[in-house]
Amino acid sequence: MKTSGILIALVAFAALTACTNADRFGSGSGAGANGGLAAGAGVAGSVNDPTSPAYFNQIIGDRVLFAVDQSTLSTEAQLVLDQQAVWLTQNGAYSALIEGHADEQGTQEYNIALGERRAEAVRSYLVSRGVASSRLRTISYGKERPLAICSDESCYAQNRRAVTVLTAGAGV
Repeated sequence: MKTSGILIALVAFAALTACTNADRFGSGSGAGANGGLAAGAGVAGSVNDPTSPAYFNQIIGDRVLFAVDQSTLSTEAQLVLDQQAVWLTQNGAYSALIEGHADEQGTQEYNIALGERRAEAVRSYLVSRGVASSRLRTISYGKERPLAICSDESCYAQNRRAVTVLTAGAGV
């Protein structure tokens, strides 16, 4: 009985994997002649769709990092935020919640205030680049939501961040 169950599972697996040929309809474009997606465009909602939150998060980048005890934006952070601003102005159906975070060093009160300054720095920068302030909201989590957990600079550096979280609707 056990062997027949395994055999059935293997046959089912083989049948399912035989159906996953992405190029089964031709040229690999995902559509037939004169129909479907344009060359280079992705599936709606995927990381390859430039209007999707997945694209925003993974291609543009949803976070910027800060130096120790700082809320000033680095050149690298400004480059990411420039792209975020363009995306947000082109995709008016979305608003954003900007989360400010800190590493575990310092008191809870200090880190809440630092996280707020970081979130506000991002918000101000995005507004200066044309994003309507009514579409942006900030919150500080201080050190309460670490991305990386360890008492080492490699973790601290990842936790000193501001994250732009997309929300549906033009006003948050």
